[in-house]
This record gives sequence, C-alpha cells and structure tokens, in this order.
Amino acid sequence: MGHEFNQTDRIEVPADPEQVWQAIATGPGIDSWFMGRNDVDEATATVRQSFGDFRPTYRISEWEPMRRLAYANEPGPDGRFVAYEFLIEGRDRSSTVLRMATSGFLPGDDWNDEFEAMRLGFEMFFSTLLQCLLHFPGRTALPLTVFGPSITDWPATWHALRDRLGLSEQVRAGDPLVLTGPTGPTETGEVYFVNEQTLGLRTPEAIYRFMQGFGGSIIACHSMFSADYTEDERRVAEKVWRAWFDNLLSGKENSR
Repeated sequence: MGHEFNQTDRIEVPADPEQVWQAIATGPGIDSWFMGRNDVDEATATVRQSFGDFRPTYRISEWEPMRRLAYANEPGPDGRFVAYEFLIEGRDRSSTVLRMATSGFLPGDDWNDEFEAMRLGFEMFFSTLLQCLLHFPGRTALPLTVFGPSITDWPATWHALRDRLGLSEQVRAGDPLVLTGPTGPTETGEVYFVNEQTLGLRTPEAIYRFMQGFGGSIIACHSMFSADYTEDERRVAEKVWRAWFDNLLSGKENSR
C-alpha cells in the first residue's frame, strides 16, 4: 500500500523575483525558513539537506534563475520520494507570486498519517518563508534544531508548551507574545502561525517554531537572524533548549 501525493501552495509577497530566488535557491536562504541545514550546489545540480539523522540528496532538474527551480530525490527501494518545484512570477510594483508544488510517493499503510503531518508542516514552512520575506528582507538566519523526547500525550504536551510560552489555549495567528526563552532576555513579538501540529512565533531577531514530529518527538526548529549570533552560540543553545524540553515535559502532567 502507498499513495502518490501532490500539494501546491501560493503566496504573493512585496519582494522582487531576485529576493525570492535567494530565499529558495541558496543554502542560507533555505536555512532561514525550512528545516535543518541546506546546501545548494549549482555546479553538481544537487541540493543536500541535513536534519538530525535525515540527510537526503536531491537532484536539480530545472534551474531558471528568478523563474523556476525543481529538484527531487531518487526513489527508495519502497518507492518513496519527494519532489519540489518553485515557480516565480514577478508582478507590478515589486510584488512577486511564488508557487511551491510538493509531490511524491509515500509507502506503507500509514501513508495518510504521514501525508497529514507533511501537509501541516509545509503550511508552516511556507508561512515562515513569507515571514522571512516580509520581516527579514535581505537577511539570512542561523538555524537551530532540537529533537525533544518522544511524546505519547500530545494534548497535554501542547497545553504545557502554550502555558510555558504564556499563550492562551485558543492561541491564534496575530496574538501578541512576550517570550522569555532559555537562552536570552525577554522578547516581544507575535504568533504568526498555528495549526494542529505546529506553532510559529516571530520576534524582531528570531523565528521560533515548535513541531509535532511524525516519528513521535517534539521538535524545536528556530531561525536566529541576529548578525552577532555565532555557531558556538548555536551549539550551546541547542543543548539549553533540549534541557528546556526535558524540564517542560517532566512537569506537563501537573500543568493540566
């Protein structure tokens, strides 16, 4: 059993095609809104990704700067593959329409659950790309990724997370935010995205995302835009956020 899928997302942003191209066709650009670390090598026509133990390589099939980019990985023994296509259309008054089509094949009897997790995740990623182009134009971020413990009670976990972040149970995009994270001073900002399995927060110098991983763990997938943020700080911050997760989840049953 398995299932072929195809999903298309569309946004219009107040940015020119070159800005959009930099966001989708360079490693630092993709790092800022997607997940993990990414490398785009035009010479070898490859896109490489590193996200925990997941390190796929994608072959670029279409490369038309400021217009079109497409890449996909080789199908696995079970037929699994994912393909991405980006179409850029410049509009008047420095506006650009970006379409992202995601397609592929998911094997197994649980393909529907995996597809739903993928769909909800890509809604957040595409919304994050919009945030980058709107609020951090011309800037790139250092990604910070943390895999927390495996979760068996997601309702209790989301309740504890919202409570720790000072958010209401009915949190919505646009809600104001006062965030005191484990690695720095208090920041103000807002919730920019929320669905059943993801939560996205934006402050003046960072984007913070929390995800329900398909494998069962909770994931922090943050983007640090400060020019002063270093790789050493990132490595320390990942350890601190991991401890923060452990502390949060050890007390979640008492927070209900």
